[in-house]
Amino acid sequence: MSVLQAISAVLWHDYVLFTLLGVGILFTLWSGFGQYRALTHGVAVIAGRYDRRDDPGAISHFQALSAALSATVGLGNIAGVAIAISLGGPGAVFWMWVTGFVGMALKMTEVTQAMLYRNLNDPDNPHGGAMWVAKKGFARFGPGWAKVGTAVGGLFCVTLLVSTVTGGNMFQAWNVADITREYFGVPILASGVVQMVLVGLVIIGGIKRIGSVAGKIVPFMCGFYILAGIYVIATNAAAVPEALRLVFYSAFNPTEAQGAFVGGVAGWAFLRGMQRALFSSESGQGSAPIAHSAARTDEPVSEGVVAGLEPFVDTLCVCTVTALVILLSGAWNRPVDVPFGVAGAPAVIAAGDGAWTLEPLALEAQAGEPWSAGDQVFAVVTGDRHEGRDSLRHRLTGEVALTPSGPRVQWASIASAAPVEVVSTGIYRAYKGATLTAKAFDRAVPGLGFLLVPAVAWLFALSTMISWSYYGEQGIIYLFGSRWVMPYRWVYCLLILAASSPLIRTEAELDVVSTLGTGVMLAVNIPIMLVFGAQAMRAYHAYMRRLDAGELEPPPSQALHPRRKGPRERHPG
Repeated sequence: MSVLQAISAVLWHDYVLFTLLGVGILFTLWSGFGQYRALTHGVAVIAGRYDRRDDPGAISHFQALSAALSATVGLGNIAGVAIAISLGGPGAVFWMWVTGFVGMALKMTEVTQAMLYRNLNDPDNPHGGAMWVAKKGFARFGPGWAKVGTAVGGLFCVTLLVSTVTGGNMFQAWNVADITREYFGVPILASGVVQMVLVGLVIIGGIKRIGSVAGKIVPFMCGFYILAGIYVIATNAAAVPEALRLVFYSAFNPTEAQGAFVGGVAGWAFLRGMQRALFSSESGQGSAPIAHSAARTDEPVSEGVVAGLEPFVDTLCVCTVTALVILLSGAWNRPVDVPFGVAGAPAVIAAGDGAWTLEPLALEAQAGEPWSAGDQVFAVVTGDRHEGRDSLRHRLTGEVALTPSGPRVQWASIASAAPVEVVSTGIYRAYKGATLTAKAFDRAVPGLGFLLVPAVAWLFALSTMISWSYYGEQGIIYLFGSRWVMPYRWVYCLLILAASSPLIRTEAELDVVSTLGTGVMLAVNIPIMLVFGAQAMRAYHAYMRRLDAGELEPPPSQALHPRRKGPRERHPG
């Protein structure tokens, strides 16, 4: 974990985030605020208005969007938002919105590039993505560049597989297992077995079955979750203006420590907000173009415009609902869940080598809910100044053990040159990721989190794992060939089982694991986008000129009598 944290510190340095934001602004301006086209023309394309019966591809625009959304609209929207607010405060929500807006331009550009360079050797089963953009695109620069393109494409596929294992598989499986254990007491390994079987039944069927399943699950789960969230927001309408004020204020000012929140500066909110928005929407990551490349169309830009809708749905709609529920409920800065009582806080003990811990804490008299072995808790302590948050406050985690004398908390240790002091008046149950969102719904409307979030979390996680299995599959095809696809599918299913284990202990560890894959993919995909960005923008503006001139308007009888294809741009640029 310490190695992963060191890698993450480099991948998510502030300068990297500034660069990503700058690239998003670049393509926003270059496309003439193409977000507008996504919200207008993109909807018309999804509705089938421009479909042609003999276009190459395997799935419809709507199914491609659903397959991509099933990967993006997932536990990143439930768990990721909770992590962002828990670690970064309300200001993180503002930076999620900013990232979602510029992410629409990033998504349009990368999908357009993928469609320009997709592999149509088998028109009924096309392949596409940044690896094909690199392989074919660099080859156009001259014979000496072909090997460079192949190598860059291979490097992207390696990062794709890293992200598939971490964010697309491990993050999803672990969150579902955790929330199922929290609410129903089901062993996490049992949840892993069920997830493995359900995912395996779908992915063995390939992209057509994935597109069909996603097209049914995604609209239902998004609508169900958003309606429940809107209900919570409506019942707390009077508090919404203050929540929004807090979001905007905290984006540029420090957020004081309150209850479970240990405080943080505006830069920390910026970091967490962008991290979680990029993880959730996958903008600029290069994953969604793989699903969109299977769409039936011979107009590359049309699918790029459709893809621009993803960050809008994912970040500006679904993530906002989750964020408002968490803020309105007060779950992010809730008071202690279990007071220390008359005995007071446990004593601080020196653990050697500059580390500190607390004496074990008996929970017999304090328990408000039944305790289970392995339950995670934390107390708020002061110590050295936190490098990122600029705060003296830290969370010292502990784990519940069931002893003959009753449940007791065994504490981890924290390194600090300054003496550690307990400042919280009790302990907090460590609600991580999706579990915190569920508790937020419960606090707003008692019982709603219990009824809603575990079910939606299962749907979100399953759909995300199904779509990400296909993404990883395309990386396997590029690196090793189609003969390795079936072994890969079996290994992917077994990884779900492996992920459903107590590998992750704290919210910070969950954050590192989930964003690792996103970080390595962005590091490779953003340069590819910049190298071939001009071609994508030329194709985009040429398409929009034809659209505005009425040249793309299909005849009313297109469903029965597809229009004969006229001259059109079929090559990059």
